[in-house]
Amino acid sequence: MEPKASDTTAGASYVESSKSKRRNSKEIKQATVALSQQISTMKRLFGFEKEDVSSWDRFVCLLNRPTDPASLGIFRFLFGMLMALDITQERGLSHLDYKYLDGAPVCRFPLFNFLKPLPMDWMFFVYFVMFLGAVGIMLGCFYRIACLMFISAYWYIFFLDKTTWNNHSYLYGLIGFQLTLMDANRYWSVDGLRNPRKRNAHVPLWNYTLLRTQIFIVYFIAGVKKLDADWVEGYSMKYLAHHWLFDPFKVILPVEVVSLTVVHGGGLILDLTAGYLLFFDVTRPVAIFFVSYFHCMNSQLFSIGMFSYTMLSTSPLFCYPDWPRRFFGHFPEFLQPILPFISLAPIPSSSCVYPNPSSSSGGQEEAHAEPKPTTPYFKHKLRAFFVILYILEQFFLPYSHFITQGYNNWTNGLYGYSWDMMVHSRSHQHVKITYRDGVTGEVGYLNPGVFTQSRRWKDHGDMLKQYATCLSENLPRFNISDPEIYFDIWVSINDRFQQRIFDPHVDIVKADWSPFRPNPWLMPLLVDLSPWRTKFEEIEGSLDNQTEVVFIADFPGLFLENFVSEDLGNTSVQVLAGEVNVEIVDEKKNYSLQPGEKMQIPAGEYHKVYTVSQGPSCYMYIYVNTTEAELQKNFTKLSELQEKVRNGTETEPLPPELQPLITGLDDQDSENTVIDPVVRIFLKRQKRMQEVRKRREASMLERFQRFASKKYYSIRRGFLMTAIALRNLAVGLPPIEQLTKEVAYANLKEPETEMSQDEHLKDEGGHGEL
Repeated sequence: MEPKASDTTAGASYVESSKSKRRNSKEIKQATVALSQQISTMKRLFGFEKEDVSSWDRFVCLLNRPTDPASLGIFRFLFGMLMALDITQERGLSHLDYKYLDGAPVCRFPLFNFLKPLPMDWMFFVYFVMFLGAVGIMLGCFYRIACLMFISAYWYIFFLDKTTWNNHSYLYGLIGFQLTLMDANRYWSVDGLRNPRKRNAHVPLWNYTLLRTQIFIVYFIAGVKKLDADWVEGYSMKYLAHHWLFDPFKVILPVEVVSLTVVHGGGLILDLTAGYLLFFDVTRPVAIFFVSYFHCMNSQLFSIGMFSYTMLSTSPLFCYPDWPRRFFGHFPEFLQPILPFISLAPIPSSSCVYPNPSSSSGGQEEAHAEPKPTTPYFKHKLRAFFVILYILEQFFLPYSHFITQGYNNWTNGLYGYSWDMMVHSRSHQHVKITYRDGVTGEVGYLNPGVFTQSRRWKDHGDMLKQYATCLSENLPRFNISDPEIYFDIWVSINDRFQQRIFDPHVDIVKADWSPFRPNPWLMPLLVDLSPWRTKFEEIEGSLDNQTEVVFIADFPGLFLENFVSEDLGNTSVQVLAGEVNVEIVDEKKNYSLQPGEKMQIPAGEYHKVYTVSQGPSCYMYIYVNTTEAELQKNFTKLSELQEKVRNGTETEPLPPELQPLITGLDDQDSENTVIDPVVRIFLKRQKRMQEVRKRREASMLERFQRFASKKYYSIRRGFLMTAIALRNLAVGLPPIEQLTKEVAYANLKEPETEMSQDEHLKDEGGHGEL
């Protein structure tokens, strides 16, 4: 039913005088008090009576009950704004040309192998469409078209690259899909200015029900996944307790207790209870406080883009739908034209089902409008059916891994829709890629990560299969015919032993893989060895600061081939369980080790550790980075010498190679071969430590300026590169000299320059891979 002209005129009461507004407000308060005395306990707790769900027709009427559009409109605005910001950052617009450079031999990981990226300029166009869609959602301008623009581009980019998947990226797509079906442009929107019938019109209750349930699922399922033993015992996010955010807790509690109780216990309780506490009026203020605190902490702990702020914007959805009217009603009168409406009388909408006045459920918005009663149409029943189906599907998907068994690689299924956020932490100790020429039999090794910019392929069988296929297609360019590809990848999950995740004897190019069958070349996680983690803590606690240890577990019949760098002196292997044979390759000697026995491993040589016991072997490498230890001794001496020179206790003149301790190091000095290389490294490290200290001690204003500057140059580059791409599509490529200048201008960075991580690694001594 379309609203009549008289209803539209009566509903335009947002232009009434301020005196009339205050008078109506008092009347409404009085009416609300009178109604509250008649409302049942169930109505106060859940917002509906049990009779409302006693039959299908009553349930349809409930889900299509007219509801104030204000809260939904504010969320639409915030979500669109955050997505517009997210596109330039986590979605990658600012560095899109590095990722989709035309003609580069890059291995990609789409969900479906037939999905391919468009040419680079067209990829910028796709992102531009997505950005326009996000802005359209924010403004409520051509709302339905804007939603379609956003989600079509978003899901294409999402499916195009599994390596960027995470739970919150999946959530963005779900919310965008839901908003496409909703009437979120009925409040504070450009569409409302263009069409009076949409301005400030009711929305059906299911709009709120769907969003609230989605957010409840995110919290609750994440909490259920945290009932995993590794999380409950404090192994999943063990490292987080060392972050400065937890320093206040560490004043009164040991770091181990902070990790177990605050990080793991607090995260578990919050996720399990947040959805419930947000729903009820009594507990909502407390829930909003803790949820806000939680997301603000996450924004500092993790690089997760706009996720923390998006979740913050969802909390008001659990409040009464008319909260923006009351909130913005407290602002000064002269700001009202640019603020959301504070009218208390939404107009009728054909999207809703209106009950008889006598059977009205007594909602606040119904007290101001008297639309004619309506009966549910087919579209109302269809929407109610969709809401039920969607909610059931969202509860089912996180536990549907018995269907998608080919993706189960020590974590369940397609991790994007599992809501198992931060339940698993991984560390990689050893990655080896071996190829074999299928014609000549020649064997060689590839640098891990060649032809790809991602590292996620190490942990997922489906990506490993795609990567091997891609390598087999690229290696013939280097005269390697019909290549076989073998992977030897060692992973520790949640502080367990380092162990193989895939069978190193299987040629992954020819290996069978299906999304609906278990992965046959996935090695099982040695969960029986999990209790050893307590022993690991004891062993690590008994070592000095310069000694490091790596715990290894291997399967019977397999061996670990390893190389000990010359930087690592005093390296030994000690057996914890099982039996091993250690072969020193150059010496052609074998040594048998039983549990408790250990042997020294020569540096600068290859060795192999064979597991010869019937069950898995467990052993550990103990080593000292002698190069780093010697460097630290030299640094201590140089620091003492520098301090003596500064306070005047050093009377003898310094030799030329030590003069920079007084004068400092500039660009010309860095090329000077007279300077002692240890002094050069010492001064560079000292300079970096000063920069880090300066950053930590910076004021809030300086930190904000640094943050804003970084974001400005990132967003600036994204928009300039998009403008270049759109120009190229419209009029063609310019001369190469002009294009080079345009890209150089877009690449302009903030004045402050910092040494890259690669330079850091070059300057400092490090140890080789164990």
